Amino acid sequence: MSNDKKDEIEHDIAIALKYDKESDDAPKLIAKGYGEIAQRIIDLAKENDIIIETNPILAEALSGVELDETIPIELFEAVAEVIGFVLRTQNNKQQ
Repeated sequence: MSNDKKDEIEHDIAIALKYDKESDDAPKLIAKGYGEIAQRIIDLAKENDIIIETNPILAEALSGVELDETIPIELFEAVAEVIGFVLRTQNNKQQ
């Protein structure tokens, strides 16, 4: 494997959020990882038919949040857009 490819893999990031639309609670960060761990998070999402949104800038911003913590208020708007996308996609799949 070339160094460029290795660097690319090591910098890949995956973030998993938990959000209950029936609750007033803010979304929480439930998983995060780089490289092989990121790939495992993505694989688990695919295996469980969880919708994946690719947003590297938001993922990097969320990577500083501790696990099981609510997202910071500064990221509410960006996360709300992702949640809206996920909910619309789920609704379209169900129709």
